[in-house]
Amino acid sequence: MNDYKALKTFLLAAEKRSFAQVARELDMTPAAVTRAIAALEADLGVQLFVRTTRQVSLTTDGAVFAAQIQPAIAALDSARKDVRNAHKADQGRLRISAPTWFGKAVLPPILSGFRQLHPLISFEVSLSDALVDIVDDDFDLAIRISSQPSDKFTIWRKIRIVPRILVAAPRSRFVDMQHPGELAPDDCLAYSGESRRENWILSDGASTHTISAGRAFSANSGEVLADMAADGAGVALLPGFHIAEHLKTGRLVHVLQNWSPPDLWLTLYYPPYQTLPPRIASFSTYFEQQIPALMTTGL
Repeated sequence: MNDYKALKTFLLAAEKRSFAQVARELDMTPAAVTRAIAALEADLGVQLFVRTTRQVSLTTDGAVFAAQIQPAIAALDSARKDVRNAHKADQGRLRISAPTWFGKAVLPPILSGFRQLHPLISFEVSLSDALVDIVDDDFDLAIRISSQPSDKFTIWRKIRIVPRILVAAPRSRFVDMQHPGELAPDDCLAYSGESRRENWILSDGASTHTISAGRAFSANSGEVLADMAADGAGVALLPGFHIAEHLKTGRLVHVLQNWSPPDLWLTLYYPPYQTLPPRIASFSTYFEQQIPALMTTGL
């Protein structure tokens, strides 16, 4: 008998105080239970139970031993359950990292819909615009909106292209611009995960123009940049789906419409699994199916 089963047998005997009842619950013979306990006592060199014709009771050493191993066995049971559930498509826990705005505006209906289909799946969601280390931070998957992936140590799944556009307040001086050269660096509100500058590489199909954005203002929140642009503070370069409602209401307008930057990618990142665990593969497929209806911008 392996140590784990022997310890489980011992703890159940300590609880039930009857080898016969333990035998029934574990589908063993009473003799097998007696041998298991005797082998454990021989291995430890102490007597764990006092046996009578009616029941068994713990010795002092047995009670101390039971109290000490109970938490460890409970933790091991939990770990065994988690590992087994991790290989089921409809059970287990998913730890997900997502960009803040995306996590607030797009992710909730996906999570709700998936849980309706798989109510035994539980979620831990962390929202951050920082580029998390999916392995060190122990995430099952990360949702990213970024340039084309170059990380060779993770695996990823491209979901869709994410176009970006330049936006400004409708009555600002930026509306009438025809060329990005008319933009001063101080006019450009930069998005940066570390609140630093970024380079805007804009093209009209025939030529390219680069601007160092963020000299006067940068933020790691698209919401903040959209609000600043709507207040007339400058021009922001943001994903179209992110500011679709602002465009619809007229709070922001698309400027320099003939000039555009390289598209971003919406991507699912994973730790370097050899094969995606079923629950993660199942969620990824559902995520990809739901995204088109949730990220329609009309751009």
